[in-house]
Amino acid sequence: MSARNVYSGPRRKLVLAFDIGTTYSGISYRSDTNHQRGPLFQSLDHSSSLICLDTRYPAQELISGASKIPTIIYYDLAGKVRAVGAEATREGIYEEAEDGEWYKSEWFKLHLRSKFGAGKNITDQIPPLPPKKSVIQVFADFLQYLLECASSYIRETEPNGAELWNSVRDSIDFVLSHPNGWEGKEQSQMRRAAVLASLIPDTTLGHARLSFVTEGEASLHFAVQNGVLASILKQGDGVVIVDAGGGTIDISSYRKSAQGHTYEEIAPPQCHFHGSVFVSIRARIFLQKFLSESDFLDDLDTIVENFDKTTKVRFRNDGDPQYIKFGSTRDNDPHCNIRFGQLKLSGSDVAEFFKPAIACIVEAALSQRTASPHRISHVVLVGGFAASDWLFHGVQKSLSSHALTIVRPENHVATFGVLLQGFSMLTADLFRNKAVSDGAISFYLDHFVRTRNTQVTEQTEFRYPLSEEADSKSKFRDVMAQIWCYRGDIERPRWKDVDSRNFTHLCTIITDLSHLPLKRQVNRRGSPYYQVYFDVVLQFGLTEMKAQVAWLHEYNALSNETFVKPIGCRAKSRGPAKIVYDPDS
Repeated sequence: MSARNVYSGPRRKLVLAFDIGTTYSGISYRSDTNHQRGPLFQSLDHSSSLICLDTRYPAQELISGASKIPTIIYYDLAGKVRAVGAEATREGIYEEAEDGEWYKSEWFKLHLRSKFGAGKNITDQIPPLPPKKSVIQVFADFLQYLLECASSYIRETEPNGAELWNSVRDSIDFVLSHPNGWEGKEQSQMRRAAVLASLIPDTTLGHARLSFVTEGEASLHFAVQNGVLASILKQGDGVVIVDAGGGTIDISSYRKSAQGHTYEEIAPPQCHFHGSVFVSIRARIFLQKFLSESDFLDDLDTIVENFDKTTKVRFRNDGDPQYIKFGSTRDNDPHCNIRFGQLKLSGSDVAEFFKPAIACIVEAALSQRTASPHRISHVVLVGGFAASDWLFHGVQKSLSSHALTIVRPENHVATFGVLLQGFSMLTADLFRNKAVSDGAISFYLDHFVRTRNTQVTEQTEFRYPLSEEADSKSKFRDVMAQIWCYRGDIERPRWKDVDSRNFTHLCTIITDLSHLPLKRQVNRRGSPYYQVYFDVVLQFGLTEMKAQVAWLHEYNALSNETFVKPIGCRAKSRGPAKIVYDPDS
C-alpha cells in the first residue's frame, strides 16, 4: 500500500465511520489531533491498526474491548428510547421491558432495503418496526446513540479530548456503509436519518459532509489496509470479496490496476439476503414445528436467542449432536430431546440451517468469475458471519474444487488480548465485524477503487439536453426532469413499451432556473413566453449519484444583455440540482 498524502488543512479534522449492521454496529475514526504534518490523521492508539477503534460502549463491561455492539433499541409506549446497544442486552432488561411494555426493535436496517431485487419478499421474515415509528426515525435514534458514544470516547481518551470535540463538532465528516444492492433511495433515507439525528444540518454544505460506501468496497479497503491482498494477488489476477454479515451477503470482485496503486471493479456487485439472521430464522421455523406438542413451546424465543448466541456460532461438525441450553436441570421433555434444560438437535438438522447461505456464496463467487473478463484466483471472506467455521469450511470445500482459494483474515482478534471465558466465541464474531467500519475510513482517505464495473470513472458525466416553456419566469423555480431505470436483461433498451415491466421510475431531478436571464418572446398568437434550455448532468462514478444542471450564456454586445441560449458549445455555467427519489422505487 502506498503512503497517504500529507494532511495540510488549516483546521482540525475528524472523520467518523458508522457501520450500522443488521445485528451489530461499530465505529472507526480518524483525527489530526496533534496538528503534525505526516500521514493523514495519524493513529492515536498503539495497535498495528492505523485506525482508532471505538471499543468502549455503555453497558459493555462483560465483553471487554469489543468493537461491536448489538443493533437493538427498546422503546416505551410513548416512543421514547429506553435502552440501546449493549444496554439492551444487560441482565434484567427482559423483565424490565416486559413490565414496562417496551417494544424491542432489531434488524430494523432491513426495512430500508429496496422493493426490487433479492430482498423484496422477506418482509414476513423480519420483525416489524415499532408502532408509530418509521425506519428513518429508528435509524436516526441509533445514529444519535453512536454519535454520543463517539463523543464520550474521544472526550475521555484523546489528549485534550473535550477541546478537540468542541472544535470539530460542527465540521465532522461522516461515512455510512450500506449493502451493495442499495441505491439512491436508500441513501436518501439514510441522509434524512443523519439530519434527524443532528449529525449534519439539512443544507447543501451539511449534505456534503456525509458520504456513503458499499460494504463490498469498504471490505476491499480493509483487506488492502491489512495486507491481505498483497500476499495473495498476482499481477493481473482478480479477487472476490465476500462480506458475510448479519443481514446480507455482499459480493464484489476487483483487480489491481495496471499502475498498481488502485483497484477496479471487474464484475457486477451482488447483494443477497442470506446473512446470519436467516440461519436463525430457519432455526426458529424448525424449532416451532419440533416443539409444537411440547410445553416448552412458550420458551421458543429464549431457545432461539440462545441458539443464536452459542450453538450457531460454535457449530463445526454435522456428525455431532448440538445442544441449546435454555432452562434449569428440572426442565425435561424426552419426546423433544430436552434433558436438564438443554435441547438436543442433530448436527445434520443444524447444517440445513446454513445450507442456503453456503450455496449462495458458492454460486455468487462462481458467477463473479464467469462475469469477469479477468482471471479470479482467490475469494476473501470477511464480516461477522465469516466467524462461523461451518460456513467457512463449507464454502472452502465447494470452491476449492473450482480452483479457487478461500482466505479468511483474522481482523483484530489478536489485537485486543484476552477474551472472557464464556464470551470468547461471541466476541470473536464481534471483532470480525470491524472490517466494514475500518474499511469505510480507508475509503474516505484512500479511494482505492477508481473504476467500477460499468467502466465509468468518477469524473465521467452524462448529459441530456432539455428545454422548458412558460408564460412567467417564476414558473421555472421548480423545473423537473424524470429519471427512469431499466432493471431487465436487454443490453441497450430504447423504448419503455418494450419490456415495460422492468422500467421503474427512479427519481426526479429538481432545480431552480428562475434566476437565469431569459429573453421575453412572443408566440404566433401574440402571447409572451419564456424558454429555457439546459442540460441535466448526472455523475454515476461515485458511490452516490450526483446531479447538476448546466446552461450557456450568450452576451449581446449591442444591447449589453446576457441571455441563455440553446447549448451548443463547451462554455457552460452550472447550478445545483436536487434528487428526489420515488418512494416506490
